[in-house]
Parts: sequence; structure tokens; C-alpha cells
Amino acid sequence: MKVLVAMSGGVDSSVAAAELIAQGHEVVGVTMRLWGGESDTGCCSVSDVDDARRVAQQLGIDHLVFNFQDDFDAKVVNPYVSAHVDGLTPNPCIECNRHLKFDRLSERARLLGFDAVATGHHARIEPDDDGLLRVTRGADAAKDQSYVVHMLDEQELGYTLFPVGGMTKAEVRERASRLGLRTAAKPDSQDVCFISRTGGRESFLGKRIEFRSAPVVDAAGNETGRVEAVELVTIGQRKGLGLAGGSPKKYVVDVDPRVPLVRVGDEHELLCDSLEIADVVWAHQSDIDRLSRVGDVLVQSSAHGEAKPAVAVPLPNGRVAVRWLEAQRRIAPGQSVVLYDVTNNWVIAGGIACAG
Repeated sequence: MKVLVAMSGGVDSSVAAAELIAQGHEVVGVTMRLWGGESDTGCCSVSDVDDARRVAQQLGIDHLVFNFQDDFDAKVVNPYVSAHVDGLTPNPCIECNRHLKFDRLSERARLLGFDAVATGHHARIEPDDDGLLRVTRGADAAKDQSYVVHMLDEQELGYTLFPVGGMTKAEVRERASRLGLRTAAKPDSQDVCFISRTGGRESFLGKRIEFRSAPVVDAAGNETGRVEAVELVTIGQRKGLGLAGGSPKKYVVDVDPRVPLVRVGDEHELLCDSLEIADVVWAHQSDIDRLSRVGDVLVQSSAHGEAKPAVAVPLPNGRVAVRWLEAQRRIAPGQSVVLYDVTNNWVIAGGIACAG
């Protein structure tokens, strides 16, 4: 099988390519140029492209570079900026996976005659009891990335490979060391590639939007502080709220950029019993009927967060209502929320947390 492997310059994608070669596939590596601006984090720096190219040389495979900068700006960067203006907390890495790594890349791979694309994600693709393909958690629970690839439907899953999904991170690094790959000890990328460590989110957004100050009020509407940029405030935030020193811990429980206004409360006020998710992507249409009958799910709302038990009910407007079995901290509007099967830990659906 002819496989195009997305090589980010990290150890996981390096070993993914090596594993496919060992299995006898015809492998070609590709690195996507996504962000054309300043970058000292993530997987878009010049050094990352060079690492990917040199690993491909070590493995004896061809290495391509695809320039998707315009797509990245349109599908990831611009929506990221707009989300902050609207008081949302976006997840750009998920949107990059959705629009670039598992859409644009697959489209290009098909045009070039490849039989599949592969990435270094720690997730697995397995059939469920009905033989339908599902995104399932990776073997290494601490590195599982099923959350960030939850949007893949069966057609996309049939064209996708996750060669390291059945390996632990330690096994990946050990395999890279045995092969002498230059990425064997390279640290994992943790940050958004277009947000630099030196400037941060404030600098990035400040060059693109005009920040607005906003009062910080308590539940009774009394002003207790002030923020200089409501666009930078998110649910659960404690610092940078201009609150008096020595006061009890307060958390952001609501952000309204239209007023603008930030409301704070104690830890109890940060808890909620339910939420709705919109823009829902279902693994299979049959899951809608299934959840209408039996709504027990596990719900995860961050890449490395713990999935919590809940009941999920599809709504007539296309959204999904989630009711926690135990009250949980509010999820910032704009964050991705993924529903998992309680027994098998495979993805059922995913969407975006709504305000309110």
C-alpha cells in the first residue's frame, strides 16, 4: 500500500513512518507548511521541517513539503481571532486537524494516488460491534489523542492510519532510539504553533483586534475589579482580574463581550449541572438514535482532561444536551466536547460548548 505520512518533525510521526516501512508499505513523508509568521512553539518552526526532512533521509524515503498557509489562515487563524472577539475559547489544534491534516491533506493525497494517509497521533481505529470504524483511545492513556481527532467519520477513518496508536510513548521513544532517529529524545510540542512563547496570546491578538476593558462584577452586580482585555478572559480564570489582594478565591463564571462584562464567583458558583453542544459531528448517524434510547456517555472537554460520566440527549435543533451525573466545572464556550461510549471508550460524537 502507498502511504503518505504527515511528518511534523516529532518523534511520533517519525516512528509512524518507520513502522509503516517495516510493515512493507511504500512510504512517502510530507510536512505541511501552515504558519508563515513568527513561531518558536508547536510544530511549524523551520527546525521542525528540517527535522522531518532529515528523518526521512535516515529512513530512506522521499520527503515532500505542501504549502497550506492560505488554508491555515482561513480555517484556523482567522476563526481563532474571531472567537476571542465573540468571548469564546477556541481550540485551534482541533480545527487544524479537522481542516488541514484530515481534509486538505487527504484531498491532496488522493489526487496523488496514495492509498492512505498516516499521522503520529496516539489514537486507534477499530471496528465496533456492528463492524463500523471508530476512533478509539490510544494504548497510552497519558498520551491519548482521540479527543483531538474525534471529528473523523467512517469514510475518513477508512483512509487513515495511526501506526503508533497501539504503542506507549516510552515504546515510541525506544523504537526511535533503536533506529537512531534524530527525534528520539525531542520533547513533545505542547503549544499553539502560531502563538510564540515570547509574545504569547496577548501580543498575537493585540496586533489583530482592539482590546476592550470591562468591569468585573460579583453575583450581586457589585464591581470588584477590572480587566483591560475582555477578549483574553476565559471561564475558570483566577488571575489578572484586578481583584483586591487577600480576598477569597474568585473564578470567572461568565464572560459577556457584548456589554462587555466579566462575572466572578466562588468555586461552588463555577460548577454546573448541564451544558449544550452545537456543531455536532457524529461518528455514525445511527448514534443519534442510540443516544435517544440510551444516553449514558463519558464526556471529555480538554485534550488531557478526565472524561466524566453524563447523560447526553440529541435535541431537535441539532444540538446535544449533556447532563452531568455530578456537577462539574463550567466548560468555556468554544471548547470542544467529545462524547465516548461508556464501555468501549470509542468516540460517539463531538461538538462545541455553547454559552449559557
